[in-house]
Amino acid sequence: MTSSEPKYPRRRLQVCQNLKTDRLTLRRPGADDWPAFHGFMMSDRATAFDGHQDLGKAWRSFAAELGHWEIFGYGMWAVTRHDDDTALGLIGPWTPPDWPETEIGWMILSDKAQGTGIATEAARAAIAHAYDSLGWDSAVSYIAPDNARSIRLAEKLGATRDAAARGPKPDTLVYRHPNPKGQAHV
Repeated sequence: MTSSEPKYPRRRLQVCQNLKTDRLTLRRPGADDWPAFHGFMMSDRATAFDGHQDLGKAWRSFAAELGHWEIFGYGMWAVTRHDDDTALGLIGPWTPPDWPETEIGWMILSDKAQGTGIATEAARAAIAHAYDSLGWDSAVSYIAPDNARSIRLAEKLGATRDAAARGPKPDTLVYRHPNPKGQAHV
C-alpha cells in the first residue's frame, strides 16, 4: 500500500446508527448539531482541537464529522439525553485515512455537561461497539499533552499510555484501550 492509498476501506459498513445507555442516546450527528459544535469550537475549551476559534476550520471539521459517516457508515455519535435531542458531545469511532490507528474520540460540546459522567458512559458504549460490532482488535485515543480531563477519562476507561505508539501529530499522547476479548494489539 502506498501512502496515497486509503488505509481504511472505502466501503460503507452496515452498522447501527444509534446506541442507548441508561441515560443517553448516541445518534448519528446532523446539520442541526452545528450550533452546539460551533459554540464549543469558538470557546476556550476547544484549544486542543484544530479549528479552535477559526470559523472556517470549525465548519470544515464539523463537515468531516458528517462526512465520516457518509464514507465509512459509522463515526462519532452526537450524545444526547433520552428526553432532549440537544447534542451534548461527540463521542465514538474516528478513522480518517491518515490516522495511524483506529481511534475512539470524544469532545464534550456543552460546558454544562462536563463533570456529569456522560463522557464516561458514552465512551464505554462506543468502545464496546467498536470491538463488538466494527470488529476492531485495537482502539486508542489521541490526546493533547495538556488536556488533563481527557487523560483522566482515558485512564478511567482503563486505557494506558502507549509511549511507543505514534499519534497523528508528534506531541500527541496515545492511550490504548483494553480489548475486552483479551487479544493483544499487533
